[in-house]
Amino acid sequence: MRTLKTIYHFFPIQLVVLHFKKFQLLLIFWYILFSTVNGGFMRSFGANALFLSPEYLGDVSPISTAIVGMATGVFIMSWNITTFILFSRHFRFLATTTKPFLKYFINNAILPLAFLFFYFFKAVQFGREKELLTPVAIFLLAAGFLSGLCFTVAVSLAYFFRADKTIIRRMEPMIGNPKLFKSQFRHSEVLLSDSRLIKVKWYLNSPLKIRKVRDVSHYSREFIENIFNRHHFSAILSIFIAFIFLIIVGFFMDSRFFQLPAAASILLFFAILISLSGAFSYFLQSWSIPFIVVLFFVVNLLYRYNVIDPTNKAYGLNYTNTDQRPYYDQQSLRQLCSDRQVAADEANMLTILENWKKRQRSPRPVFYIINTSGGGNRSADFTMNVLQRLDSISRGELMRKTFLITGASGGMIGATYFRELARLKENKEPALDLQSGEYVDNISGDLLNPLFSSFVARDLASPAQKFSVGGYEYVKDRGYAFEQKLSANTKGVLDLQLRDFAADEKAARTPLMLFNSVITRDSRTLIISTQPISFLMKPRYDSSRIPVIDPDAVDFTAFFAKQNPMNLRLLTALRMNATFPYVLPNVWLPSRPVIDVMDAGFRDNFGEQVGIRFLNTFKKWLRENTAGVVVLQIRDRRTGGWENPYESNNVTEIITKPLLLLQNNWYKMQEYNLDDLLSLWQGDMDFPYHKLIFQYVPKNEDAAAALNFHLTRQEKLDIAGALENVDNQHEFQQFRKVSGE
Repeated sequence: MRTLKTIYHFFPIQLVVLHFKKFQLLLIFWYILFSTVNGGFMRSFGANALFLSPEYLGDVSPISTAIVGMATGVFIMSWNITTFILFSRHFRFLATTTKPFLKYFINNAILPLAFLFFYFFKAVQFGREKELLTPVAIFLLAAGFLSGLCFTVAVSLAYFFRADKTIIRRMEPMIGNPKLFKSQFRHSEVLLSDSRLIKVKWYLNSPLKIRKVRDVSHYSREFIENIFNRHHFSAILSIFIAFIFLIIVGFFMDSRFFQLPAAASILLFFAILISLSGAFSYFLQSWSIPFIVVLFFVVNLLYRYNVIDPTNKAYGLNYTNTDQRPYYDQQSLRQLCSDRQVAADEANMLTILENWKKRQRSPRPVFYIINTSGGGNRSADFTMNVLQRLDSISRGELMRKTFLITGASGGMIGATYFRELARLKENKEPALDLQSGEYVDNISGDLLNPLFSSFVARDLASPAQKFSVGGYEYVKDRGYAFEQKLSANTKGVLDLQLRDFAADEKAARTPLMLFNSVITRDSRTLIISTQPISFLMKPRYDSSRIPVIDPDAVDFTAFFAKQNPMNLRLLTALRMNATFPYVLPNVWLPSRPVIDVMDAGFRDNFGEQVGIRFLNTFKKWLRENTAGVVVLQIRDRRTGGWENPYESNNVTEIITKPLLLLQNNWYKMQEYNLDDLLSLWQGDMDFPYHKLIFQYVPKNEDAAAALNFHLTRQEKLDIAGALENVDNQHEFQQFRKVSGE
């Protein structure tokens, strides 16, 4: 019993207890890190891969792990510094020791060491099973991480050693002169040796040496607090230096050398949050919450009156002509799809359809539409693999036979890249090999690292920096970083504006692309196209039998006709189509009132609805001019949603299930509705119609590629291997039959 009591009063144990008693908020960061590394927190988005397989300069290397190790060191030191400032009044005996912060650092090592051991175990396991690394490669990565960690810790402790010497030198006259000491603190309150929250009998004087706590009751409170206050100043100065470093990184983020691994950015972000929370608690004490509330209202007021503007813009659009912004209301949208306008746009599209028919080798060609689903890099990778295979089967004729491509998020990124490569081959580089594995590697390249780095260094820390597109200026943020990295990954092939391929789409030399996104104000679809498409703004109906139907979609180029819509970057159109909440910023558009858009997957994850509406509009032409329609649907998950049932395994999930039911079954509900829509439309169809479904089904459900913008080596192999499963092989055979190959 006495032994247990002694252990309980051991300083490292008492510190752990104190963390749970006070400021539990700081422990949330540790919980998130443990859960993320373990594959629990944000598992479906592959967050664990960012920590266990960090990329830098496009490669997982000892340099990338060293950077993450340094960031881990910054996080650990920030946590130690913050808790040292907050807790120092509970262990005043440290003020009478040499190097108080070092003593605290050693005794406060239980949580950091537990995380590091857990991290290394998971990293070795991940490297072996997911990245397929050799033992030597794993060892080098681990050595890189340790070197970065040790460097940061060593520099931090060296800084505090110097601070300790300065403090001792300044306190020596006070300690060495008993008369000065007594007169200085004659009326001071005598300090008690124990705190109400912590009772320490023993502490670690060094990693391997235990000492008994000295009685400090003969020291005055002012004397002890003077020593700690000087440490607090040194600690706050170190945090300020780290913040200045982030600002500098933000200024140079256009250089790939400053695009840190995503895990490092996250850890730095956590370090800042810990420091800020500690600063609020230390300086404001019980006024912390009222201060935050007041700060929130002030910031909200500044935002409401346009003093600050954190919103992301559509790069290429004109935001300066505020008096010419279109009204986003019922009347304006109805005017955009008036009978006269719809007739004119249909006539224009019929011309494009005739141009497409002239390019075909058959008088009654098969009409191809490609629908591709959202799903981050896994969908982009799978889409590219499928399109390459289909193009090979059709002897390089896939893009010539395809008229329309539509979809959501990552799938559209992959499909757009393939289309632009085919257009490049057609116009400038006839020797380009569309089947090259290089293009799969390019489109599946990491996009998360610069995104998170920009979020931390630019969005949070650095002053606004600007860049220009078509004569208009915009602020650099994580949306800009995403586009720049996507452009770099694809070797500049996607660095275009809508006007650059409008003529080719008009002449049907390349498939028409519809980039969809969802307007958050009312969930209408915003459709971006180089051609007028008012006929897609609402379903066709018999006005003599059905009352007026409001448009549920908006023609982007027509609505923003005075904002130079053809100047829009293709990369921005893709980002608007793939704006997953919080990961990428919503794009705010220059209308009255201002609207913002997000991921197309929230309305139609496959682009099927707009495709059916297109076919229904031109069914007469299709019946008279084609041998039928073939829809090629490329999806990053199996049909039916059987692999992810929403189950309740504990009491908490039983409570939250009614609240999260819609969120967890959203894509399945979309699929049910689209299947129903398709079956109803088929009843009115009078020409051959085939729908071929190519789906990514992992070999092992537990090892499925994550829904994010980062893929591991094993995930890339698994995606490529999915083409060979029985279902997809059957669909490839069906493609050969319907295309006559």
